[in-house]
Amino acid sequence: MTNANLLPFDLPAVRRKKLTVDFDGGNQSSDAGLLLLRAAEQKIGVCARLAAILPDRRDPTRTLHPLTEIISARVFAICCGYEDGNDHDALRHDPALKMAVGRCPETGAALASQSTISRFENAPSKWDAGRLAGALVDQFTARVTPAHRDIFDIDDTFDACHGGQQLAFWNAHHDERGFAPMHVYHAGTGLPVAAILRPAKTPNGTEVRTVIKHLTKRILKAWTKANIVWRGDSHYGRAEGMAWCDDNAIGYIFGFPGNSVLDGMVANAADHLRFWHALSDAPKARCYKVLEYKAGSWAAPRRVIARIEASLRPDPTPADPKAMRQEIDVRYVVTSLDGDAERLYEGVYCQRGQAENLIKLHKAQLASDRTSCHSATANQVRLTLHTAAFWLMHTVRAAIPQGHALAKAEFNTIRLRLLKIGARVIEYAHRIRVHLPSSAPEKTLFRALALGLSPSG
Repeated sequence: MTNANLLPFDLPAVRRKKLTVDFDGGNQSSDAGLLLLRAAEQKIGVCARLAAILPDRRDPTRTLHPLTEIISARVFAICCGYEDGNDHDALRHDPALKMAVGRCPETGAALASQSTISRFENAPSKWDAGRLAGALVDQFTARVTPAHRDIFDIDDTFDACHGGQQLAFWNAHHDERGFAPMHVYHAGTGLPVAAILRPAKTPNGTEVRTVIKHLTKRILKAWTKANIVWRGDSHYGRAEGMAWCDDNAIGYIFGFPGNSVLDGMVANAADHLRFWHALSDAPKARCYKVLEYKAGSWAAPRRVIARIEASLRPDPTPADPKAMRQEIDVRYVVTSLDGDAERLYEGVYCQRGQAENLIKLHKAQLASDRTSCHSATANQVRLTLHTAAFWLMHTVRAAIPQGHALAKAEFNTIRLRLLKIGARVIEYAHRIRVHLPSSAPEKTLFRALALGLSPSG
C-alpha cells in the first residue's frame, strides 16, 4: 500500500510546547482572493470576450476544457503571480482556482494542465491573435464612456529574449536581443487599450501610422463623436502618423527631437532667459516659445512648442570645489492642439509619464515580459492574456473605496494583501463553505469587495 500524505514532523518547541506540523488540514488554497477576481470577471467579462472571439477548432467530443475555462484559469493565475503556464500542473487542483472558473472545488474535474495551456497559446493563427487584440479594444470602448477629450498614450518597452523567438531583434541600447511591445493606455482611466508585440527597434513612420489609424478607427466605431488625442515621446512624432491625424481631424501631441534650425529659432529667447536667471537667486527658470516650423518631410508647417530651462549645475574646480555653471536645456513638442504653451507642455505632454508607470505594472508586476514561446503569434497571445489580467487587477483596485490605503496601491501590494490569503474549502452536498483566517488583515475590505463586485452586490 502507498500513502500520498506526508508524515507529520516536529519543529523546535514554542514556549516549551511541542510543535508538530502535518499536511492533514484538508482541501485548502493559498489564493482565496481568486474569489475577488471571479467577481471582477463576472462584472466586466474580459475573459469571456476573448473566448467568444477565438474559434475553437478542437473536436468537441474530445474536449475536456472549454476555452473560457482555459483563458480564465490562465489570466487568474497571472493575477496571483504565477508567471508561466508550467505552474498549472499544480494549480489545476487548487480549490479556489477551480471555483473561480466555475468548477466545484472537490467533485469538479481538474483544470487544464501546462501542456493544454501550451497548446492553447500556440493554436491561434496570426489572424486569431489580431482578433484577440481587437477584442481588447472593444472591451475598452464597451466599459468606458468617452469624455470631452480622451487622450491615448502610446509607448514601448524592452522585453529581453533568451532563445530563438521569432521577431527577436538586437537592441544596441540594451545590448541584447528582445522585443519592444507597443502599449496603448487611456490616460483618463489608466486602462490598457492595446498591447502589440514587435521587434526591439524604434518604430518607423509607417508602423506608427498603421497602429494609430487602426486603433482610432476601431475606437470610433463605438465612440462615434469622440475627441481623440494621441500622446507619445519623440519616437512617435513621425510625419506619416501626424499627417494621417491631420487628414482625419485627430489631435496629437508628441515629443520632437531638436535640430540646428529649431535651436536658432529659440536662440534669442534662450539668451534672454539666461540673462534674467543669472540675475535671480532661483535655481531654475523656465520660459516657453511657440514656433511655426516645417520639417523637410512635412507637407505644411506645424505648431512646435519649445520649453527652455536655465539651471545651475555643479562644476567643481580645484580652486573652487563648490563652483556652479549655468546650463540651458531646450525640449520640443509638436502638436495640433490649441492653447497656452505652458499648459500644453506641463499639463498635457508631461503627464504622459503616467503611461510609463502603467507599463511597469504590466511588465514588472504582471510579468508580461514572459514572451518565451518560439512563435511570435503565441507570444502575442500571451501578451493579450497578461493585458486581460491587467483589466481584472484594475477592476479590483477601482472597487476599493477612495481614501483607503489600497485605493491607489500597486498590483503587487493588492496581490499580497487581498489575493494571497489562505482558505480552507469544504464542499457539501448543496453548498460550498470557504473558511478564511480570522487574522486576515484586510477581512473587512475583502468582504466589502466580494459583495460589491458580485452581480448581486
